[in-house]
Amino acid sequence: MLFRSVDELLITVQRALEYCRVIGENIDLRAQLGSVYQFSDMVAESAPMKQVCEMIERVAPTDTAVLISGESGTGKELVAHAIHEHSRRKNRKFVAINCAALPAELLESEMFGHVKGAFTGATGNKEGLFEAADGGTMFLDEISSMPLDIQGKLLRTLQEKEIRRVGSNENTTVNVRILAATNGKLEEACEQGTLREDPYYRLRSEERR
Repeated sequence: MLFRSVDELLITVQRALEYCRVIGENIDLRAQLGSVYQFSDMVAESAPMKQVCEMIERVAPTDTAVLISGESGTGKELVAHAIHEHSRRKNRKFVAINCAALPAELLESEMFGHVKGAFTGATGNKEGLFEAADGGTMFLDEISSMPLDIQGKLLRTLQEKEIRRVGSNENTTVNVRILAATNGKLEEACEQGTLREDPYYRLRSEERR
């Protein structure tokens, strides 16, 4: 199957994941994507699974950011893992973080790191996950739950390929491919004010390159 654009790929993936959930194929999805690292040995009998595999094969070799949509439990992180394992970055780190699982202060420090004295308890310099994933892939799960100010820092990373540790005045260059996932509609999150339009559209423009 040929896709006219990455947008069409994303729509196909979303529909495929939702279809798998509705018809009770989530167990099959996990089992099959567990072996997706060997496509020649993979048995994907349903049309949605075949579409997911085709999407992975198409976008994995690129370095563009990818948005993966689907409800909770539909295997979004498994798809992200598969994309990483079939990319040129497969021998480097795959780092995942759930943006909804951490409070804002901790999330910012985990993602970007911090310097000694940046806040109470910062007794030394700490490398963030972006630095840890340098050369590899960063998976941002539930990106629409990310606080607005951190979304601004993410936008800078997307634009400049740089990060700044909390409390620091110096930038650090990073080479990280970003995969993001959400269980909701990002357009609605933008309308509701929980997601800034600039990083969202930056991610979408990255996809179209």
